[in-house]
Amino acid sequence: MMPTEIRIIIADIALEGELFDTPCAKAIAGVLPIETSPDEWGDEFYFGIPIAIPLDETATKKVKVGDIGYWPPGTALAIFFGPTPMSTGSEPVPASEVNLVGKITGDAKILRKAKGSHRVRIEKVTG
Repeated sequence: MMPTEIRIIIADIALEGELFDTPCAKAIAGVLPIETSPDEWGDEFYFGIPIAIPLDETATKKVKVGDIGYWPPGTALAIFFGPTPMSTGSEPVPASEVNLVGKITGDAKILRKAKGSHRVRIEKVTG
């Protein structure tokens, strides 16, 4: 069982990441590539994706910079790269529980330079 390698492209920034080997993450991998307009919530990009999955065994409100979560109430993918409006420190806090589906393997904080972007693309990295 292997994670799915992905590339996230926002503005002129491209970051490598991975989707975990969970049913929710595999469902997301199955609809890639996704290209859409992201919303921002503090240092978080989120955007609707065409899957609807409930919370699973990975569900948590404890996320770290670089985590990628699936947020069931909004059928949305969330990329965390710094504090959100619910944070009390430097770590992001989602609005409610998310399924942990992946992580950015590079420096996620660079995404702060992409705030205000109108397009995000997530694609599989093909060897």
